[in-house]
Amino acid sequence: MAEFWIGHRRYRTKGEAREAVREVLYRYTVGSIVDEEEDHLLLLDLLDMHHEADDKIGPGVEAFAIAPPQRGPYPGFEVIRTDGSRIDFSYQTCLKPPTYRQQVLNVMRDEVKSATNAYFESRKAAGSLISDQSGTQLESTNTAVSYFRGPSFVDIAEEFAETVGGWEAIEMTPSTEPGLGRFKDRDLADRWFSHHQERAVLGLLSKKENQRRPRR
Repeated sequence: MAEFWIGHRRYRTKGEAREAVREVLYRYTVGSIVDEEEDHLLLLDLLDMHHEADDKIGPGVEAFAIAPPQRGPYPGFEVIRTDGSRIDFSYQTCLKPPTYRQQVLNVMRDEVKSATNAYFESRKAAGSLISDQSGTQLESTNTAVSYFRGPSFVDIAEEFAETVGGWEAIEMTPSTEPGLGRFKDRDLADRWFSHHQERAVLGLLSKKENQRRPRR
Protein backbone atom coordinates (compact mmCIF):
# COMPACT_ATOMS: atom_id res chain seq x y z
CA MET A 1 0.00 0.00 0.00
CA ALA A 2 1.07 3.62 -0.58
CA GLU A 3 2.85 5.61 2.09
CA PHE A 4 0.88 8.24 3.96
CA TRP A 5 2.09 11.55 5.35
CA ILE A 6 0.90 13.89 8.11
CA GLY A 7 3.08 16.96 7.85
CA HIS A 8 6.68 15.70 7.82
CA ARG A 9 5.76 12.35 9.41
CA ARG A 10 5.87 9.35 7.10
CA TYR A 11 3.77 6.24 7.75
CA ARG A 12 3.90 2.99 5.84
CA THR A 13 0.14 3.01 5.31
CA LYS A 14 -2.88 5.18 6.03
CA GLY A 15 -3.85 2.62 8.68
CA GLU A 16 -0.55 3.22 10.47
CA ALA A 17 -1.17 6.98 10.36
CA ARG A 18 -4.67 6.46 11.75
CA GLU A 19 -3.27 4.39 14.64
CA ALA A 20 -0.75 7.13 15.47
CA VAL A 21 -3.62 9.61 15.77
CA ARG A 22 -5.71 7.19 17.81
CA GLU A 23 -2.79 6.72 20.21
CA VAL A 24 -2.92 10.45 20.92
CA LEU A 25 -6.70 10.37 21.28
CA TYR A 26 -6.66 7.61 23.89
CA ARG A 27 -3.56 8.82 25.74
CA TYR A 28 -5.67 11.54 27.38
CA THR A 29 -8.89 11.47 29.36
CA VAL A 30 -12.08 13.11 28.06
CA GLY A 31 -12.04 16.83 28.76
CA SER A 32 -8.27 17.07 29.16
CA ILE A 33 -5.90 19.27 27.15
CA VAL A 34 -3.41 17.68 24.75
CA ASP A 35 -0.36 19.08 26.52
CA GLU A 36 2.53 17.08 25.02
CA GLU A 37 4.24 19.26 22.40
CA GLU A 38 4.72 16.47 19.84
CA ASP A 39 1.07 15.45 20.16
CA HIS A 40 -0.02 19.08 19.73
CA LEU A 41 2.16 19.50 16.61
CA LEU A 42 0.81 16.27 15.12
CA LEU A 43 -2.77 17.52 15.57
CA LEU A 44 -1.89 20.90 14.02
CA ASP A 45 -0.60 19.16 10.90
CA LEU A 46 -3.58 16.80 10.91
CA LEU A 47 -6.06 19.70 11.16
CA ASP A 48 -4.40 21.37 8.17
CA MET A 49 -5.52 18.32 6.13
CA HIS A 50 -9.22 18.92 6.93
CA HIS A 51 -11.19 20.20 3.92
CA GLU A 52 -12.67 22.89 6.18
CA ALA A 53 -9.39 23.69 7.96
CA ASP A 54 -9.72 27.46 7.61
CA ASP A 55 -13.15 27.44 9.27
CA LYS A 56 -12.05 25.03 11.99
CA ILE A 57 -8.93 27.08 12.81
CA GLY A 58 -10.74 30.42 12.75
CA PRO A 59 -8.74 33.10 14.59
CA GLY A 60 -5.99 30.60 15.50
CA VAL A 61 -5.35 27.45 17.54
CA GLU A 62 -4.61 27.82 21.25
CA ALA A 63 -4.80 24.13 22.15
CA PHE A 64 -6.54 20.82 21.51
CA ALA A 65 -8.78 18.95 23.93
CA ILE A 66 -10.41 15.52 24.04
CA ALA A 67 -14.12 15.92 23.38
CA PRO A 68 -16.77 13.57 24.78
CA PRO A 69 -18.58 11.23 22.37
CA GLN A 70 -21.13 13.03 20.18
CA ARG A 71 -22.36 10.59 17.53
CA GLY A 72 -21.38 7.22 18.91
CA PRO A 73 -19.42 5.70 21.78
CA TYR A 74 -16.01 7.17 20.94
CA PRO A 75 -14.37 10.45 22.03
CA GLY A 76 -12.93 12.90 19.52
CA PHE A 77 -10.78 16.00 19.18
CA GLU A 78 -11.77 19.58 19.85
CA VAL A 79 -10.02 22.79 18.79
CA ILE A 80 -9.71 25.49 21.43
CA ARG A 81 -9.27 28.72 19.50
CA THR A 82 -7.33 31.78 20.60
CA ASP A 83 -10.59 33.68 21.20
CA GLY A 84 -11.79 30.98 23.61
CA SER A 85 -14.33 29.40 21.24
CA ARG A 86 -14.31 25.66 20.64
CA ILE A 87 -15.16 23.44 17.69
CA ASP A 88 -14.84 19.70 17.13
CA PHE A 89 -13.21 18.06 14.11
CA SER A 90 -13.14 14.52 12.77
CA TYR A 91 -9.69 13.00 12.42
CA GLN A 92 -11.20 10.47 10.01
CA THR A 93 -12.18 13.33 7.70
CA CYS A 94 -8.62 14.69 7.88
CA LEU A 95 -7.23 11.35 6.73
CA LYS A 96 -9.25 11.34 3.52
CA PRO A 97 -7.25 11.93 0.29
CA PRO A 98 -6.34 15.64 -0.14
CA THR A 99 -8.12 17.66 -2.79
CA TYR A 100 -6.21 18.75 -5.87
CA ARG A 101 -6.12 22.29 -4.47
CA GLN A 102 -4.49 21.01 -1.26
CA GLN A 103 -1.93 19.03 -3.27
CA VAL A 104 -1.05 22.08 -5.38
CA LEU A 105 -0.72 24.27 -2.28
CA ASN A 106 1.74 21.76 -0.80
CA VAL A 107 3.78 21.84 -4.01
CA MET A 108 3.68 25.63 -4.09
CA ARG A 109 5.06 25.78 -0.55
CA ASP A 110 7.85 23.43 -1.55
CA GLU A 111 8.68 25.50 -4.64
CA VAL A 112 9.35 28.62 -2.52
CA LYS A 113 11.02 26.86 0.40
CA SER A 114 14.42 28.18 -0.69
CA ALA A 115 13.12 31.76 -0.36
CA THR A 116 11.76 31.29 3.17
CA ASN A 117 14.93 29.44 4.19
CA ALA A 118 17.05 32.27 2.78
CA TYR A 119 15.02 34.81 4.76
CA PHE A 120 15.60 32.89 7.99
CA GLU A 121 19.34 32.55 7.29
CA SER A 122 19.65 36.27 6.52
CA ARG A 123 18.01 37.18 9.84
CA LYS A 124 20.21 34.70 11.66
CA ALA A 125 23.39 36.06 10.02
CA ALA A 126 22.34 39.59 10.97
CA GLY A 127 21.86 38.54 14.59
CA SER A 128 18.20 39.51 14.51
CA LEU A 129 16.41 36.34 15.56
CA ILE A 130 13.76 38.40 17.33
CA SER A 131 10.00 37.92 17.24
CA ASP A 132 8.50 40.62 15.04
CA GLN A 133 5.33 40.37 17.11
CA SER A 134 6.50 40.37 20.73
CA GLY A 135 10.10 41.56 20.39
CA THR A 136 11.43 38.61 22.37
CA GLN A 137 14.75 36.97 21.53
CA LEU A 138 14.35 33.66 19.67
CA GLU A 139 16.41 30.50 19.58
CA SER A 140 17.03 29.16 16.07
CA THR A 141 15.22 25.94 17.03
CA ASN A 142 12.18 27.92 18.21
CA THR A 143 11.70 30.20 15.21
CA ALA A 144 9.09 30.16 12.46
CA VAL A 145 9.02 32.21 9.26
CA SER A 146 5.51 33.68 9.11
CA TYR A 147 3.32 35.68 6.73
CA PHE A 148 1.54 37.44 9.61
CA ARG A 149 2.49 40.97 8.49
CA GLY A 150 1.01 40.79 4.99
CA PRO A 151 -1.15 38.57 2.78
CA SER A 152 -1.21 34.96 3.89
CA PHE A 153 0.50 32.26 1.88
CA VAL A 154 -2.90 30.88 0.82
CA ASP A 155 -4.03 34.32 -0.38
CA ILE A 156 -0.83 34.72 -2.43
CA ALA A 157 -1.26 31.24 -3.91
CA GLU A 158 -4.93 31.82 -4.76
CA GLU A 159 -4.06 35.09 -6.52
CA PHE A 160 -1.55 33.25 -8.66
CA ALA A 161 -3.90 30.36 -9.43
CA GLU A 162 -6.53 32.82 -10.66
CA THR A 163 -4.04 34.44 -13.05
CA VAL A 164 -3.20 31.11 -14.72
CA GLY A 165 -6.73 29.72 -15.06
CA GLY A 166 -7.36 28.01 -11.72
CA TRP A 167 -5.89 25.15 -9.72
CA GLU A 168 -6.42 22.54 -12.44
CA ALA A 169 -4.22 24.58 -14.79
CA ILE A 170 -1.22 23.94 -12.52
CA GLU A 171 0.06 20.48 -13.48
CA MET A 172 2.35 18.60 -11.13
CA THR A 173 4.90 15.88 -11.69
CA PRO A 174 4.31 12.57 -9.89
CA SER A 175 6.48 12.05 -6.82
CA THR A 176 7.31 9.50 -4.15
CA GLU A 177 8.26 12.28 -1.76
CA PRO A 178 5.93 13.38 1.12
CA GLY A 179 2.94 13.86 -1.11
CA LEU A 180 4.85 16.48 -3.09
CA GLY A 181 5.72 16.76 -6.75
CA ARG A 182 7.00 19.76 -8.66
CA PHE A 183 5.49 22.13 -11.19
CA LYS A 184 5.50 20.25 -14.48
CA ASP A 185 5.93 23.54 -16.37
CA ARG A 186 9.17 25.02 -15.06
CA ASP A 187 8.43 28.41 -16.66
CA LEU A 188 5.22 28.45 -14.63
CA ALA A 189 7.25 27.52 -11.55
CA ASP A 190 9.50 30.53 -12.15
CA ARG A 191 6.43 32.77 -12.51
CA TRP A 192 5.07 31.44 -9.23
CA PHE A 193 8.40 32.04 -7.49
CA SER A 194 8.51 35.63 -8.76
CA HIS A 195 4.87 36.24 -7.75
CA HIS A 196 5.62 34.95 -4.26
CA GLN A 197 8.70 37.16 -3.98
CA GLU A 198 6.69 40.22 -4.99
CA ARG A 199 3.77 39.60 -2.62
CA ALA A 200 5.24 37.88 0.44
CA VAL A 201 5.91 40.00 3.53
CA LEU A 202 7.86 37.66 5.78
CA GLY A 203 8.56 37.96 9.48
CA LEU A 204 9.76 35.87 12.39
CA LEU A 205 7.68 34.49 15.26
CA SER A 206 8.26 31.91 17.94
CA LYS A 207 6.76 28.55 17.05
CA LYS A 208 4.08 29.05 19.69
CA GLU A 209 3.18 32.50 18.35
CA ASN A 210 2.98 31.09 14.84
CA GLN A 211 0.81 28.16 15.91
CA ARG A 212 -1.71 30.61 17.38
CA ARG A 213 -2.02 32.61 14.16
CA PRO A 214 -4.95 32.15 11.77
CA ARG A 215 -3.90 30.04 8.79
CA ARG A 216 -5.35 32.42 6.20
